[in-house]
Amino acid sequence: MTFAPLLLILFIALTTTLSHGKSKPKPTCKYPPSQWCRSLEIAIECGVQKQCLELNATRPNPSVPPVEVTVFYESLCPGCRAFITHQLFPTWAMLHDIMTVNLVPYGNAQEIPSGNAPFTCQHGEFECHSNMIEACVIHLAGHSAFDVIYCMESAANVTNAGQPCLLLYAPSVTWEEISNCEKGEQGYKLMHYYADMTKDLSPAHTHVPWITFNGEYSVEFEDKAMSSLFKLVCQLYKGGQPPACTGAQKKLDRSFC
Repeated sequence: MTFAPLLLILFIALTTTLSHGKSKPKPTCKYPPSQWCRSLEIAIECGVQKQCLELNATRPNPSVPPVEVTVFYESLCPGCRAFITHQLFPTWAMLHDIMTVNLVPYGNAQEIPSGNAPFTCQHGEFECHSNMIEACVIHLAGHSAFDVIYCMESAANVTNAGQPCLLLYAPSVTWEEISNCEKGEQGYKLMHYYADMTKDLSPAHTHVPWITFNGEYSVEFEDKAMSSLFKLVCQLYKGGQPPACTGAQKKLDRSFC
């Protein structure tokens, strides 16, 4: 789940070049802006290889492991939605090169194998439905999954936002695929997997969002994450601090005509 933060940066860069009468993304580019720098081939097809190469120059040492942030949440929990939209996504947008995000949409749900419905959720049936949709998005949308889920969690109606958010951020995945996953065996397998992940937490979770850093939970880190996740990720990263953490701007070699 990377590269979505390039959307804003590339829009700014491309707006600048357009204002000087230079190149713009090719009309045949079939990828959303969040995917333009995913590979050299896509960057060339979309006509933004120069901007992508410049962005690559600011990336940290790949040999240093990123900070792994795992969020156990439920889709309709107000606190979870606030954390995802106000802390997690904005931090990831700025620090995606030094952090990875894992989303576990299960939370305080309960698995009932012998019941008519295999799961019950804290905020009712709609939450179970939305949890499973988001699980299927994570499974099928790859790098674009977090963009889709952020879009959904930002909306007034999480469930109804699923289809338009998918079309906007992961157009290569059809809503039919998500629906088949959510209504079929795959969706239940994903939810069972997330249920096991949640049950295996040590210490056991007492609320959501429940946030672990590099696989570990602590009250101290949770308090810091709720206050400023951005600052905490910068502190936990063991490599050289990227410009976003220090506030410094790295000068790039550029040529002008």
